[in-house]
Amino acid sequence: MIKQLHSMGIRSSLAYTAGIASIGLSVASWVVSKGSENAGLDRADRWGIFVGEWAPTLFALGVALRMEELREEEEMRQRMGTGTSTSTDTGTGMFDKSQGGRTPVHTQP
Repeated sequence: MIKQLHSMGIRSSLAYTAGIASIGLSVASWVVSKGSENAGLDRADRWGIFVGEWAPTLFALGVALRMEELREEEEMRQRMGTGTSTSTDTGTGMFDKSQGGRTPVHTQP
């Protein structure tokens, strides 16, 4: 599903922006519901919580899309011959990305 969204042109920055917007929309929906409806504070709270629950999902989607973007960038580097598997070049710390990101890199002194 993430690959499909990425191929459709949806990027992580869009998901992050939507997550931030949903936080603001949550507050706005609570204020509007509290002021314009006669249903009371309970209903306003429900509207605020309902919209506020979108934010974590959108942020998680942003992280997944960012991982897809990084994977695509790494594939592009490898195809162009500029990709390396050393931890200092890829910024992955002590792991080698060429082995799925889980194999420790051992260097000779």
